[in-house]
Amino acid sequence: MNVTVLGGGSWGTTVASLTTARNPTVLWARDGDVAREVNDEHTNSKYLPDHRLPRRLRATDDLEKAVADADLLIVGVPSKGFRSVLEEVQRWVRPWIPVVSLTKGIERGSLLRMTQIVEELLPGHPAAALTGPNLAREIMAGQAAASVIATGDLSVAVALQSVLRHKLFRVYTNHDVIGCEVGGALKNVIAIAAGIAEGLGVGDNTRAAVITRGLAELTRLGVAMGAEAQTLSGLAGMGDLIATCISPQSRNRTVGEQLGKGRSLEEILSEMHMVAEGVGTAVTTLELAERYGVELPICQEIYKVVMGEERPIDAYRGLAQPGHEAEPG
Repeated sequence: MNVTVLGGGSWGTTVASLTTARNPTVLWARDGDVAREVNDEHTNSKYLPDHRLPRRLRATDDLEKAVADADLLIVGVPSKGFRSVLEEVQRWVRPWIPVVSLTKGIERGSLLRMTQIVEELLPGHPAAALTGPNLAREIMAGQAAASVIATGDLSVAVALQSVLRHKLFRVYTNHDVIGCEVGGALKNVIAIAAGIAEGLGVGDNTRAAVITRGLAELTRLGVAMGAEAQTLSGLAGMGDLIATCISPQSRNRTVGEQLGKGRSLEEILSEMHMVAEGVGTAVTTLELAERYGVELPICQEIYKVVMGEERPIDAYRGLAQPGHEAEPG
């Protein structure tokens, strides 16, 4: 099976490194220098410093060349560029091949999940999402990790599972695509909140409360959108949330931590090579909350912070205000 991974960032490169163990894999990088380094040096120093890549992994910055012979297409570009890349590959992608999204975000404007964009632009192609607590550098270092491949057709999920799993990287199947994608997107917003707590030095009790109530928020919205609550208590929800909120490797947690230390969002983002999806998702989450009539107090406070309407310290004072919620027993 010929596998193509679109996106030469840390996670796209990591997934390509996993799949190339069993199947010929091509990594498409928009940056020609990244593609050349992967081919010549077997490294990706911009996104995965200090890690060697498999020698058999090949890379290109030619999108047509990357896509034309693919039997499986894996898309790991940021949500803001997801649609435009798929619009480009429409003319070259072979009929009926599965398309797997690695992207954890919601499209601005349309409020579509990534698999919905796949279904819109590439009808007839099985659409799936790979999601879970997957920190790229830990997986590249050979540490154990687990993920979820979500698609409505479990026979397709099982086939994809066999392609994606490798050594200590374990892949579970799930039919609840909505729950898996909502959990993956919203946890980035909560991670910003957890990072702000770290930056402000408000303590572990506060961080634990934010993470726990954050799980309640993403579950509330997910269920309103048609997800199963059980999904949000698993790897794609709670697991991903914990990893993203506590790890210094998390881009979204890092954004929050720097905000908590008083730096501006513009300054923080200008120094980052990779996209922190939670910044944009803070906006789309509030729009989804309004559409589905659910209350998301933590997400609302983070929205105010990223929009410059509120200081991080004031956001935490806002979270301390009396609310209407009762902790489930």
